[in-house]
Amino acid sequence: MTSTTTKTSLWGRWSAVPLWLQILTGMLLGMGTGLYLGENAEYLKPIGSLFVNTIKMLIVPLVFCSLIVGITSMRDTQKMGRIGAKSFVFYMATTAVAITIGLAFGVLFQPGAGLELPVASAAETVKEAPKFVDIIVGMIPTNPVAALAGGHILQVIVFAVALGVALVLIGERGQPAVALFESLAEAMYKLTDLVMRLAPYGVFALMAWVAGSYGLAVLLPLIKVILAVYLGCMAHIFGFYSLILAFIARISPITFFKHISEAMAVAYTTSSSAGSLPASMKCAASLGVNKRVSSFVLPLGTTINMDGTALYQGVCALFVAQAFGVDLTMTQYLTIIATATLASIGTAGVPGAGLVMLTLVLTSVGLPLEGVALVAGIDRILDMARTVVNVSGDLLATTVIAKSEGEINQQQTQAAQA
Repeated sequence: MTSTTTKTSLWGRWSAVPLWLQILTGMLLGMGTGLYLGENAEYLKPIGSLFVNTIKMLIVPLVFCSLIVGITSMRDTQKMGRIGAKSFVFYMATTAVAITIGLAFGVLFQPGAGLELPVASAAETVKEAPKFVDIIVGMIPTNPVAALAGGHILQVIVFAVALGVALVLIGERGQPAVALFESLAEAMYKLTDLVMRLAPYGVFALMAWVAGSYGLAVLLPLIKVILAVYLGCMAHIFGFYSLILAFIARISPITFFKHISEAMAVAYTTSSSAGSLPASMKCAASLGVNKRVSSFVLPLGTTINMDGTALYQGVCALFVAQAFGVDLTMTQYLTIIATATLASIGTAGVPGAGLVMLTLVLTSVGLPLEGVALVAGIDRILDMARTVVNVSGDLLATTVIAKSEGEINQQQTQAAQA
């Protein structure tokens, strides 16, 4: 009886711990377990995969329903267009700043200077980067059902926006459909909450697998690249983003990062902006952001906001140039900034997409594509950090835009800051 009571008491204490702290605990325990078990940590991967699969299960219906609800709840097409324009400009501007920071850290750390690493043919392991024209054409789904079934997020967003606008334009006749999507969206929000309760255990398994697979020995030869990317990401999040929060949004950066810590933890372990969307929706609500804004801006951000990926491009482009002894001109630096910013629009928010984008950036300035193979081995480690930046940027944009539109609960935000 005492044993059962003790177990119940321990479970009650654990349940009372904030979710972000549960996730952080799972992450740290997972890293320690992975380093201890080594390659045997591979056996824990299925647990992490189950968690990732439950998140992936939510992505398409959550994006589709929340976008339609967000658009139809605005009713004002001018306001919808204004928020869309603000989102696009904000995401493009912060992405350009991110890759500039990445280039700066690449110059500062000189990660590729003096390196003589064996190079494999990247053409055999990396997909060809998509052309920008193909990205634009591919935005329109020829079969919306196939786009939904295939999880093509950009096409899903375009179709959801078009359907949402159409429902607004037909007025009262569209209300039954609107009510249906509102009900489905609420169900998805609740399902998201249930899934997020599994996060600490999924994060534990994922981190154990990553630490066991890579270990410290594998990371040491390329530690300067990892250090440059991680410090660059930290500077962008806690430096640049904090300035925007303090001087534009007038929100305490400490409060903001405290409330988005769950989404940041999920982003770090899953390496997927789209996979972190359920957690991001929950964090936006805790910040007092109206669902009319968050349900539109966040799904859009998972597709076109790639601040962390752009920053990574800057560091890796310089790493490849230095490793091959190529001196870049100022024109080439500007080309890298422009290419990475534009390419971010069509980069999927899924693990490994940054490698595809890197081939496009390297090609734009004439650097050898074999350079991709130099960072492919540590891409997962880098992907984890850059995804945190992407997700943090999505939530920052949502908060700033909501504040500018008067769509944020000031009392809730002030209570959170107190």
